[in-house]
Parts: sequence; structure tokens; C-alpha cells
Amino acid sequence: MTLRGVRQADFAYQAVYRYMINLIDEVSSDSRAKLPSLRQLSQRLNVSISTIQYAYSLLEKEGRVYSVAKSGYYAWPLAGSTSTWPSGDLLERLYVAARRPGMVVLSGDEPALLASLDSTLLRLERELVRQYPHHLQPWSQPCGVWELRAALAARYTSSPTRCWHADDVYIGADLRGVLDILIEVLGLPGSTVIIESPCDWLILRLLQDAGIRLLELPWAHDGSLDLVSLEGLLRDERVSLVMLSSTVSQPSGVAMALRDRLKVAQLLDQHGCWLLENDTCGELSFKPPHTALRDLVNPERLMVFSAFEKILGPEAPYGYVLSRHMSSQLQRQFLLRSFRLSSIRQRAIARLYQSGQIDQHLRTLRQLLREQAGAMSQLLEQHLGDQVTYRMPAGGATFWLASTQAVDMRQVFQYLLARQVVVAPGELFSVGGLHHQHMRLSHTFHGQPNLEVALVALADALRQAQTG
Repeated sequence: MTLRGVRQADFAYQAVYRYMINLIDEVSSDSRAKLPSLRQLSQRLNVSISTIQYAYSLLEKEGRVYSVAKSGYYAWPLAGSTSTWPSGDLLERLYVAARRPGMVVLSGDEPALLASLDSTLLRLERELVRQYPHHLQPWSQPCGVWELRAALAARYTSSPTRCWHADDVYIGADLRGVLDILIEVLGLPGSTVIIESPCDWLILRLLQDAGIRLLELPWAHDGSLDLVSLEGLLRDERVSLVMLSSTVSQPSGVAMALRDRLKVAQLLDQHGCWLLENDTCGELSFKPPHTALRDLVNPERLMVFSAFEKILGPEAPYGYVLSRHMSSQLQRQFLLRSFRLSSIRQRAIARLYQSGQIDQHLRTLRQLLREQAGAMSQLLEQHLGDQVTYRMPAGGATFWLASTQAVDMRQVFQYLLARQVVVAPGELFSVGGLHHQHMRLSHTFHGQPNLEVALVALADALRQAQTG
């Protein structure tokens, strides 16, 4: 099979994706099945390695495949009943359940489901293909095309002293690839890093797999950060850096108060500690944008990472990092990864920023998310009542629920699987045994017919799993 003849409006990675779906269906069984490597598929399908990586990234996000460090990609086993689903790793069981047909998947975090720019991107790409014929497109732009790097630099610039330039921006195949590079460049394996908790499980597992010692800083019930604990950790531990969200923290949905952000900036400066800012949900605050943490800390000890997928969807899988430092190391690592990213796709995304279409899209998306969160809150009150507590999220696409009674949340999870409902238990968002009485629920549903039935099942599961 070759993909060189794929029509221009049909992106190569989409054809690879469809090929991989068929391949997974062929090899799937009750046990895990190893899939071809990036290089093997690149040679087989006659496309770039980065195109294969895009497709694998989307399949991994959908829970169809998973990666094992230094081993490759595997297809999740297909099982016929809950009794034969994997009994070990909880995340594996969640992924397997989420890919089964007929499941009501409440475990995700996909804000862009509510508003898509797919058709706009396709239109822009058609225009750009005429402007930049294939033979004029450069093969090697390991850090991303200049237009998109410049657009991001301009967007993150807030003042003459808080400014970024195109050379400070590095674009990779996806968020995982960018974080892998940061871990390598910053020399984090074996070091100590402070992270807010709960924290996205992709980030947690990447840091864990790299042998990084993680110190969790939990959000308090009132939505504040424990600054006394942060000060103690910075004073007593040899901390390499602190990783915190720019505005809205996920999955907790908390936005740090300005006074707390100022105190965090002061503590980091006092102890000479670096900030690695997570800006993946920075554009999804329901209220007018807060002053981001990056605009308060010492710019000489700052790196920022993010991705387009939360706001644009899977058609924009790229991750990126902003850094004024370690340029030679970053350039070398991006070059070694051989990211051959679609220059046309990147230019199309850049056009969204340059034309202001991204701002219009974000206004629409934030409004839809806010309305959906309000509707979900009413349903939670109606069906769960005093069984759970939560704070209304300050942004994003999820609710962070806590059971008011002591429950076995794994039992809740299993009970719901038998009723074709998938939730994300809180323990997945911690490495230190926190959040066992919590769960993450998505609220990005358009008239989902099974939602109220699923919430009734959740209420039953919480009653059945009480341990007190």
C-alpha cells in the first residue's frame, strides 16, 4: 500500500489512521497484540514517520492502542464481557472499556467536541496548497514552520519585558513528544519535581516512566493551593522545577486566585526555582482571562508547554514549547526526533491566529462549555443530590466530583462498566494514593440520550460501594 496518491483534501495521517483501524481489528484478541513500529509502517505505507506518529497519537487518545517505553505500540485487548476485561492496571481497564461500542463514556476531556474548525482548516489548506505547491514545501523544518512559531510568539507576548520571538517556539508532533524532549533537555530523570494534584494522567505517567520523583501539591477544598506546603517543599527538598497550570487546572477545574499566583511567583523567585507552566487549558477559562502565571514569575526561569488539540480537536495534534533558554539542546532534540510535520497544516493553523478566527472560535467554545457545565450541574443535583460534592469548574470540559460517603471507587467503576458507563476514578490523577474518593466526569455532550440513565446508575453505584 502506498499513500503518495492520497488526494490533497484527505490528509495522509487520516489514511494511515483508517489503515491502522483495520489492522487493529485484524490482530485484536483477548490478549495484547504488538503493532508495527513507526519505521516499519513508514516504509510499508511510504509516508513520513511523523505521519505515522500522528495516527498512533490519535489511536492512543481514543484508547485503541498504548505505548510501552523502548518496546513499541500495542493494541488493547478486545474482551467480550466485564469479567474478562483486564484486572490489573486501572487505566488499561478504562481504555479497553471506552473503546467498546455502546458505552456511555463520561471519562474523557475533549472540549473541542462542542465546536469544530475541521472544515475551516480544510478550506485554508486548499488555499495554501495553491499558494505553496508541494515541490516548494521544505522537507525539513524540525522545530515547526516560521509562520506558526511567529503567531504563537505574538500570542504569548504580553509586554516589552514579557515577550517571545519565533525562535523561542518549538513545535512537535504531539504533546507526548514535546514533553519527552523537555524531560531530556532539562535532565529531569532522577530529579525531584513538584506537581499540582490532581494532575493529567498522561503527564503523570510520562514523568513516572522517566524515573522522576514527584511531590504532589494538592488543591484544597476551597479551591486554593497549599502555599505553606509549597514553601516547605521548596525549602526542604532539592526541587528541579515546579509544574503548575497557567490559569485553569485540570481535572480539578480550579483557577488560582491572583493573590495566590503572586505568592507562588514570589516563592519561586525566592528559592531560584524554575516554573514549567502547563498551558493546555489556558484558553478555556469561562471568565475573562486571568493574568497567567507565566506573566508573574521570573522570565529567566520559565518554560511553557501546550497543545492545540484541546481547542482545535484531533485535526491539530501538535504540541509546542516556549523557551528562551537551551536553544541548542532543544534544536538538537527536535532534529533527532525527525519531526516531519505538515507545513501546510501548520500554516493553516497560523492563519487561524493571524486572522482572528481563533479568538472567535474560542468565544463560541467557551460559551458552549459554560452552558454545558450549567446543564450538567443541574443533572448532578437532580440525580446525585447529596451523594457528591463539587465546585463549579472555572473552565474546561470536566467536573471533579467527591463522594460524600466513604466508598470503594474501584467498585463504583466496575459496577458502572457492567451497565455500559465509563467514569475516570480519581486515583488515576495521583501517584501518591490521593483522590480515592473522587472521579472525573466529562460534560461535553450534545443531547446524549443515555446521560440521565448513566447518572442514575452512578447514584446506584455510589450507594452500593459504601464502605462505612
